[in-house]
Amino acid sequence: MKTNLIAVAIASGFFVCSVAHALTSDQYKAEKNKIEADYKSQKVQCDTLKANAKDVCEEEAEAKEKIAKAELEHQYKPSPAHARKIAEAKAEGAHDVAKEKCDDQTGDAKNACEKQAKADYEKAKADIKATKY
Repeated sequence: MKTNLIAVAIASGFFVCSVAHALTSDQYKAEKNKIEADYKSQKVQCDTLKANAKDVCEEEAEAKEKIAKAELEHQYKPSPAHARKIAEAKAEGAHDVAKEKCDDQTGDAKNACEKQAKADYEKAKADIKATKY
């Protein structure tokens, strides 16, 4: 799970670095369409999976889309509010994926997994609140 989050964070960093300049309206629209197309493509790939693996895949695809859109907004109109939205999207995405992964477990293990996911999310929210954007 943490490997996926690290991969998303690294990819997000490359995305932000690769388009560090302000975007024109046309570039913004093109990037937004690309993000949406990537999301649809990932959702189609999830359809080949079964049960909770499919649900996890869909949550990961949705989280990636939300993060990419938040980063795009920040590139288009840089502001502290948009920077904060990126951090919030990452925290929410990680939380949603973690919760979905907990569904593979049962009993006490599932409860512990859900509590850990919630604790991680609460810590991320606290970190966001403490960060000056």
